[in-house]
Amino acid sequence: MGRLSPGTARKRFSMTRDAMSQQPTVTVHLFGCLHTLRQQRGLPSTAEIEVPPEGLTGEELADRLELPLEFVEAVMVNRKAYSLNYRVNPGDRVAFVPRGIPGPHRYTLGIYGAGTGQGRDHS
Repeated sequence: MGRLSPGTARKRFSMTRDAMSQQPTVTVHLFGCLHTLRQQRGLPSTAEIEVPPEGLTGEELADRLELPLEFVEAVMVNRKAYSLNYRVNPGDRVAFVPRGIPGPHRYTLGIYGAGTGQGRDHS
């Protein structure tokens, strides 16, 4: 099989990326006490959740996973921290961040601002 021309490779990548954005699910990863909570319930710490085309807020997604909101500080969507008001869309990569993450990572990743409601919350 021969090599793809740069234009063909870009077109195939674009088609794959477009197909990924049309997936009706999101993959959700849980860390810290949220990971432990899922394990105690006999559930995996990674879940595939169906999401309608218009998306769900982080809070709605946490509710579907039966996560106590008092344990959740922020939602990471596509590697950026947001408040729970942020809209998660099909195909997004999602992780819930528990309260109490120590250290400078809270500021550099935007977790502090998201948890206080001063971070990104636009959709």
